[in-house]
Amino acid sequence: MSLIKSISGIRGTIGGRTGENLTPMDIVELTSAFAAFLRRGTDAQRLTIVVGRDARVSGDMVSRLVCGTLQGMGADVIDTGLSTTPTTEMAVLHHHADGGVIITASHNPMHWNALKLLNAKGEFLSGDDGKLLQEIAAQRDFEYAEVNNVGQYRYYGDSIQDHINAILQLPLVNREAIAKADFSVIIDAVNSTGSLALPPLLKQLGVKKVTVLNEEPNGIFAHNPEPIPEHLYGISEAMQKGQYDVGFVVDPDVDRLAIIKPDGQMFGEEYTLVAVSDYVLQHTPGNTVSNLSSTRALRDVSRKFNVSYNASAVGEVNVVEKMKETDAVIGGEGNGGVIYPELHYGRDALVGIALFLSYIATSGKDCIELRSSYPDYYISKNKIELNADINIPVLLDNIAEKYAQYEVSRIDGVKIDFEESWVHVRSSNTEPILRIYAEAMTDSMADNIAKKIMMDIREMIKN
Repeated sequence: MSLIKSISGIRGTIGGRTGENLTPMDIVELTSAFAAFLRRGTDAQRLTIVVGRDARVSGDMVSRLVCGTLQGMGADVIDTGLSTTPTTEMAVLHHHADGGVIITASHNPMHWNALKLLNAKGEFLSGDDGKLLQEIAAQRDFEYAEVNNVGQYRYYGDSIQDHINAILQLPLVNREAIAKADFSVIIDAVNSTGSLALPPLLKQLGVKKVTVLNEEPNGIFAHNPEPIPEHLYGISEAMQKGQYDVGFVVDPDVDRLAIIKPDGQMFGEEYTLVAVSDYVLQHTPGNTVSNLSSTRALRDVSRKFNVSYNASAVGEVNVVEKMKETDAVIGGEGNGGVIYPELHYGRDALVGIALFLSYIATSGKDCIELRSSYPDYYISKNKIELNADINIPVLLDNIAEKYAQYEVSRIDGVKIDFEESWVHVRSSNTEPILRIYAEAMTDSMADNIAKKIMMDIREMIKN
């Protein structure tokens, strides 16, 4: 069992002892601190906070605790109920709220849950804000409202439709072309809120033939909910029957998008952002951003349109910060996370689907042809477990020094760019491990580069 506190909130396994797992007392403490934190940043007489959740079994219980605690802190609550992470982010903007709470553990298994916290812009808290929040929680520096000032509760059930409406109004979403293409689409909603958001989105985009796998939003995930190839055998088998033009898979909170080609093969989670960016850049000149562990293919596409590509530290909040800094028109992460600021600054599988369908509908290319138009890169993902006494900053310094003759970035750990490959070494924020990602033109090259760096690291630790 586990409890992890970070600048973005708190996550852990349900049940067990307070302070060791995600228990009601831990939930109440962080929620109280969050309301106190938001109050410090506003002159408003009363806070308004949006709450949404995915379909996890524990979600209803956690939501009741969160909503009641916020009311106890004197905040008015707008409960969007079963929702998605990007929908909740947009609901904060729609209701001009002071912040938001998303109850989801993203791609973690069903016995996990989490509170993800949003500011008044519907974005995740910055590093500095997250640290201040944790200080408030640790010191329990909050005070509950007297009876006459207890917050009001309101359920609002139209947030998903509000989100869809905003997507349909985007100039680059071509509903006419999508409807004319007469696509046949299959989706895997992993028994969470994707089943509430994707079918109406597709219908309103003009897609008439939609098959939904794992459509009951009961939080009992039919497979490991992380949308990576080894977990998607069901939809891949269905695609191989030749009845569908494209398949879409989302994680439980619908901020990551994986695409399946008509032959049942993965389009590649790294290439979701690449394809959407390709489409956006054809119509909107501007810069792009992804994190340091994402594929070079986005850089290649950016160069094709003579725009600047920039890399950020890993983490959505860092990508968003870099996008704002560089006036990027599209960005995201290589895990299938598309951030389209024309809509909002958050990873959003729904807008990713709308833009991707618009691209294949207007280009005349099917998924297989589109994917073959991009260079093939392969990423090898590895990790090394460390003893608690290892001085990680010194270790990273040694790696950077050893490869100083190459292009080295220290934005987040150490990234070494070779001519035809790269390797990124960074420490986990929550456990004593180093993550080693390498990318090259073949999987064997990527594996060999990663193994070489891992051998160097082990030798440095030994010495």
